[in-house]
Order: sequence, then structure tokens, then C-alpha cells
Amino acid sequence: MTANLNRLLAIMATLRDPDEGCEWDRAQNFASIAPYTIEEAYEVADAIERGAMEELREELGDLLLQVVFHARMAEEMGLFAFDDVARAISEKMENRHPHIFGDETGTMRESRWETLKAAEREAKGATSAMDGVARALPALLRADKLQKRAARDGFDWPDTDGPAAKLHEEMLELAEAPDDKQVEEAGDLLFAAVNLVRAYGIAPEAALRAANDKFERRYRSMEALAGADPETGSNTRFDALSLTEQEALWQQVKKTET
Repeated sequence: MTANLNRLLAIMATLRDPDEGCEWDRAQNFASIAPYTIEEAYEVADAIERGAMEELREELGDLLLQVVFHARMAEEMGLFAFDDVARAISEKMENRHPHIFGDETGTMRESRWETLKAAEREAKGATSAMDGVARALPALLRADKLQKRAARDGFDWPDTDGPAAKLHEEMLELAEAPDDKQVEEAGDLLFAAVNLVRAYGIAPEAALRAANDKFERRYRSMEALAGADPETGSNTRFDALSLTEQEALWQQVKKTET
């Protein structure tokens, strides 16, 4: 394992060599590589969701390469190296599991984990519960995290009634909003929807992913059914159908799934 990791580190050093390296790799910086890092993390998650273990092995390698790439650029700037990254995460995991690596007893509960993380943020100078929620997170996931942070301070409804009423309120405000306020009100509506879903104990990101998958599956089924004529074998393009005809196909697909 050490040999393969050292091989990867050496490959990246060669690619970044100012004289003999790859022109593309030499031209990159933290900002230009960041989108690829995010993309690779999503591809890892996608492979896991599909149960594609061979793909997962490959995607984890791609993600590891991103870590090596960032660490190499930092080393060139005299900031830190890959070994520093590995040491820092090792120390963090030991500190966050005092009942395993320390003298404490008990089990790891979510509240305990969050308490330890909060202590780390305070040690780094955090002054707000909102500190440390990355702005680069997908907006839905970030809304969920911000709301959970607020909930830990007690700023949350005790049941689903409050967020449900808030969602209806935001729907009305969007409907009545002038043009220059529609984006803001639409954001408030989505934020309120996340709060309601969270109140039911459901992860909003997972719920929306499932809804996306269901919609895509049903739409593909409608396209396959569109205009099928058993006598002639001809097909009509789905987009050539009227909305009424499309809706009929939608209902047909839903009944088939049920």
C-alpha cells in the first residue's frame, strides 16, 4: 500500500515538474482543480448508490488523485505536503473518538460528535453556529446543515405544523411577489420546504435524489410509450403530443408502477 501511494505521489510530482511535466497539469491551481474534486466526489457517491463496486474502486482512485493534486500544489508553495494532510486527519479522528483512542467511555452519539466538532470550531476562532458550513456545498445540502445548526441552539419548531404553515406562507409570498423579488421569494420557499422535510426526519438531499430518479424513470417510460401504434409499428415523438396526451401517458406509467 505504501509503495502504491508513493508511486502516485511521484507521478504527480513528475506531472507538475516545471521543465518536463505535463503542460495541462502544470497550468492548474487550487481554483481550477476544485470543480473536478467536487465532480469526483459525486461520482463516488453515484457508484455507491448503484452498487457498482468495480466503478467505486476506480472512482475512489480518481478522488484520491484530487487530494494528491491539491497537496502537491500546496507543497510547491511551501504551505503543506500530503504527509501533513494525512497527519492532520489522523489527529482529528483520534480527537473525535476519545472513547476509542482516549480514556473516555460510552458510545458515539450524534450529539457527542457535534459537540466535539463545535469545540474544534471554537478552537479555530468560530464566533457563530453558522461558521464552517461550506458555501460550496450544494444549496439543498447547505440549507439542511444551516437549519440543523440553528436547531441545536433551540431555534426550531417542535413539530411539523410550524414548518408546514411557513411553507404555505412562502407559497403565497412568491405568488404575490413583484418581479424584482421573485428570486428571493423562490429561495425562501425552497428553504421552507427543506425545513418541513427535515421536520419529518427525512434527509432532503436523499429525498430529492429519489424524486429525480423517479421522474426520470417515468419520463423515459412515457417517451417509450408515446404514439405506439400496434398496427403500423410507427411512433410519434413525445414532444409532438398535446399536454393532455402527455398527461394521459404520465397517468398510465404511474398505474403501471403501482
